[in-house]
Amino acid sequence: MSDKPEVAEETKAPAKSKKMLIIILAVVLVVLAAGGGGAYFYISKQRAAAAEEGEDAPTSKADHGSAKSPPVYLPLDSMVVNLADPGGEKVAQIGITLEVTDAKASDSVKSFLPTIRNGVLKQISRRTAEELLSIEGKESLAKDILREASIPFGGGGDGDHEEPPVAKKKPPNKKNAPAEMPVKGVLFSSFIVQ
Repeated sequence: MSDKPEVAEETKAPAKSKKMLIIILAVVLVVLAAGGGGAYFYISKQRAAAAEEGEDAPTSKADHGSAKSPPVYLPLDSMVVNLADPGGEKVAQIGITLEVTDAKASDSVKSFLPTIRNGVLKQISRRTAEELLSIEGKESLAKDILREASIPFGGGGDGDHEEPPVAKKKPPNKKNAPAEMPVKGVLFSSFIVQ
């Protein structure tokens, strides 16, 4: 008869440990859920405060591009252009890719590609081979192409080396804040001068 009470005690011990394990797990889950909820609440408050401060503060190009979405690129067909060198024997073959603000802007820019391409061809044909072979010449050409790409959207101008101006539309909540042009950068994918 002594064997029977020992068996009863052994079956009671695992039942108590299972109940204790379930209680501990429930407490841990409640603590984790409360911590997660608190963290979510804290982070959302921080983002709201940063958004309020961000409305008044200007953002840099790096912040603008990396925080919102990945960059969107719009490659143009490669261009072969006679250069302004004496004799007209020099030619440039240039591949250009436009960096646009987002996919919607890409569609908008595509509708003006013939006009933009025409302006780009004119800008390249005004250069000499010597100008295009220097880094400064390439940078100047990129600025002029950016200006040409902003003309259909209310920017641009007739100056030789102006920075691209901003659109004249005013955002509803900001005083005299510049509106962004859809094309924000010019990249060269190939550059051959012969």
